[in-house]
Parts: sequence; structure tokens; C-alpha cells
Amino acid sequence: MASLDDFRYPIGRFHAPASSSPDDRAAQIDTLRRLPERLRAAVDGLDDRQLDSPYREGGWTVRQVVHHIADSHANSYVRFKLALTEDWPTIKPYDEAAWAELPDSRTLPIGVSLQWTEAMHARWVTMLESMSEDDFQRGFKHPEIGPQKLATSLALYAWHSRHHTAHITNLRARQGW
Repeated sequence: MASLDDFRYPIGRFHAPASSSPDDRAAQIDTLRRLPERLRAAVDGLDDRQLDSPYREGGWTVRQVVHHIADSHANSYVRFKLALTEDWPTIKPYDEAAWAELPDSRTLPIGVSLQWTEAMHARWVTMLESMSEDDFQRGFKHPEIGPQKLATSLALYAWHSRHHTAHITNLRARQGW
């Protein structure tokens, strides 16, 4: 029998890498580049009943997950821009669980967030591919977590992309959708 952690963390919990090489970052950037197509494939053909099904007991619905990815990745994109243009800025965290309960996250068609994610990732990947080694050593201060280098944040969002896509694909597999 699968544990709650198996459903909650289908690819395991995030662990910050000890180091970040150009090859590591290229693979992580590729994950961000491919997220929009992978996310579209994960939700392809789902009807409203399926979209409004939680990926695990007590978890968000598929619809909320799609909108969460757009929200979270938009926040990260802005944090990258702040870190590249300011000296270790302190960012503002947000309550992702509260955002997921807002009407747009609970009811809006997912196509809106799929399009937004696609456009935003095109910009984000372009920015990431232009960054130097020194740029990846820049970062921001998170009031709850502390200083975070952009190299670590990139690894986190590559994981985040795979993590939430797996929530959807694993649910589909379990339900036979």
C-alpha cells in the first residue's frame, strides 16, 4: 500500500544539490523548457469532473495544481529578475495554500494557466540561458528560508515541475484515465 508521502511526493522530496555544474543547470533549464508541453500532455483530454478531482486525499484538485504551477513559477521568475537586478533582495513569500483556494484557482479553465505557463517559461528559459556562472551565484533572501542562490532555486523549480506533473500523471494512472 502506498503511503501518504508516496502520493504527496511522487518523485521524492526536494534536496538542494551540493553543487551546480553547467551540465546540471542545462538539464534543469531543459526541464523548465519542456514543462508546458509535459503539463499539457498530463491534462490532455481530462473533463471537468477529472480536473476537479484531488490528486490525493486532502490534496489539491488537478485544476488547482495547474493554476498553482502558474502562480508559483511566476513568483520564481520575478524572484530571478529581482536577484539579477538587485543585491540580494528580500523577497515576499506568499501563502500558496490560500492562493489555491481563491476562485480563479478553483474554477477557472486550465487553458488560461497553460497558456500563461507556456509564455512565461519561454521568457524564463531565455533569461536562464543568458545567465553567466556569476549570475547563478547571485540570489535573494527568503524571510522564512534564508538566503537562496539562483542555482539552487533553478534546481528547486526543475524538481517542482516534475513533482506536480507527477501528481497528475500518477492520478491518471491510478484512476485509469
